[in-house]
Amino acid sequence: MMGLGVTELVIILVIVIVLFGASRLPQIGRGLGEGISNFKRSMKSGQDGDSESKTKS
Repeated sequence: MMGLGVTELVIILVIVIVLFGASRLPQIGRGLGEGISNFKRSMKSGQDGDSESKTKS
């Protein structure tokens, strides 16, 4: 199947470090984390808004 082993993950990590540089990796990780948390927050508020609109109808 499409399982990733340790060797493949190390190769991917080396490619990412070469492309972005080691100093930019924390910034990229922070940006991805903020994006994921914003997405989760918006999905949660969207579900809360949907349930409120259903009860008002």
